[in-house]
Amino acid sequence: MDAAFIWDKSFITDLPDVDEQHQELVALFNEIQRALFAPADASREAQVGDVYKRLLAYTEYHFREEEELMQRIGLDERHLELHRNLHLQFVEQIHLLWAQRAHWSDAGTPLVGFLTSWLGLHILGVDQSMARQIAAIECGTSPGEAFESERDAHDKGTQVLLKMIGRLYAVLSTQNAQLARANENLEERVAQRTRELEQLNARLHALSRTDALMGIANRAHFNERLEQVCAQARRAQRPLALVMIDVDHFKRYNDYYGHPQGDACLQAVARAVGGCVQRETDLLARYGGEELVAILTETDERGALEVAMRMLQAVRNLQLAHADAPLGWVTISAGVHVGVPPVDGPAGNGSAAMVARADAALYRAKQQGRDRCVVESGI
Repeated sequence: MDAAFIWDKSFITDLPDVDEQHQELVALFNEIQRALFAPADASREAQVGDVYKRLLAYTEYHFREEEELMQRIGLDERHLELHRNLHLQFVEQIHLLWAQRAHWSDAGTPLVGFLTSWLGLHILGVDQSMARQIAAIECGTSPGEAFESERDAHDKGTQVLLKMIGRLYAVLSTQNAQLARANENLEERVAQRTRELEQLNARLHALSRTDALMGIANRAHFNERLEQVCAQARRAQRPLALVMIDVDHFKRYNDYYGHPQGDACLQAVARAVGGCVQRETDLLARYGGEELVAILTETDERGALEVAMRMLQAVRNLQLAHADAPLGWVTISAGVHVGVPPVDGPAGNGSAAMVARADAALYRAKQQGRDRCVVESGI
């Protein structure tokens, strides 16, 4: 059985103790998944109960360590309060989920889904925010300024993500409390609450894979999908295309119009470009800052170039004024790489080679004057 939670570099906070504890939590989450889905026998329930106790104990230890770290560094009390509340809400949720386990038609899926989605959001959201604030304080920024910097980050992504987590936890708390009070003999009511909980867990999972500002796939989702399609393309010896996109002169746009308008610009560009990526097998993601990337499966050079040119034209058609750009409106540059992905080397960098080639093509497009597309084929 595949692991429920896959660790990758997107989850690293650069706080050694915190990262080590996160990896231990990942190991425990995957261990309880294996125990829950193991063949049923007399020993399985005892094994599941043992892993659950160790998971709960280690989670509470991790929470204490994080809270002591934040107090020792002197993070702003507003962040401390938010972080503590999320810790308390998790403990409440896991107790309620465990208590209702016997009423689920599939005892493992809701618990494992909640654990993995929660951990992804916990690390990508509040813990990454904590790490950035600690780094800022250690460089001389005051705690209050570090906290406000997170709140006023130009894409507002962390703030939006944390608000979503808070709202979803509130809904989960209500649903689980209602489930706990339900009469155990009313099987239909229990089944209904279970379906609602599974839907909420699905929403948590979706949020952990979505960029909060643009509403498209995030970098972690892109990395996961790229590994999958590279493997498929290698097996079939079929071409795969990557389109790397950058908003031209975006720093100037932010400086001229301000960050709120910059956010609106990125959202408009994402919608325009997204309209050109229509197949279910393809994916548009935010790669970082004002950079997007599209995966186009089973696509040759001609097809990839057609899609990229439609993207350029779709952004031109927005006619977003950009007074500090040569053309006077917002444009994008695109770099396209097409080829059969190479076999991973010792470092497992087959997909990285694809990204590097697309990025190099994008760089050439910008060197050649922007508002254009450059294509590179082969490996």
